[in-house]
Amino acid sequence: MQTIQINAVKRDQFGKKSAKDIRRESLIPCVIYGNGGETIHFSVEAAEAKKILYTPKTYIIEINIDGTVVKGVMRETQFHPVKDYCQHIDFYRVAEGKPVSVELPIALVGNSEGVKAGGKLKIERRKLTVCGLEENLLDELVIDITELGVGKSISVADLSFDGLKILTPASTPVVSVLATRQSGR
Repeated sequence: MQTIQINAVKRDQFGKKSAKDIRRESLIPCVIYGNGGETIHFSVEAAEAKKILYTPKTYIIEINIDGTVVKGVMRETQFHPVKDYCQHIDFYRVAEGKPVSVELPIALVGNSEGVKAGGKLKIERRKLTVCGLEENLLDELVIDITELGVGKSISVADLSFDGLKILTPASTPVVSVLATRQSGR
């Protein structure tokens, strides 16, 4: 899994008023917690956070908080409902030897037999939640759809990845090929 670095400043004041003051300075209030470490409140420049917010990829993020580097993954983001800017980011600490759960993007490879026969490919999920050690986490979950025929689908139960446990429910469909009116002729 790719690693990306961001710079941050530790913050000592909490609550609505201090969060509004931080946002007024084009900063985003953040917190990192979990895996037995202390909870750290900090803020990141909005421009610095863009490289982790507006991408379909998932990263291990090395957060440099006033000279101390802490590794984590982005757990939750909160956006303003009208103006659509990021209001808050939660990070979950990544500790060596301890599993972490993340959402990883799906990459489809191959040319489906069902699509060649006139079916329509329908992607049901773009990301799956998995759990694993940091060294086992992948950049993307690659799924081969070459054998997928018309009216067939691939669900989470059909998938497995070395060193990862899939947390998304097994009955969840991932990709399917639908029959079209022309494919039945």
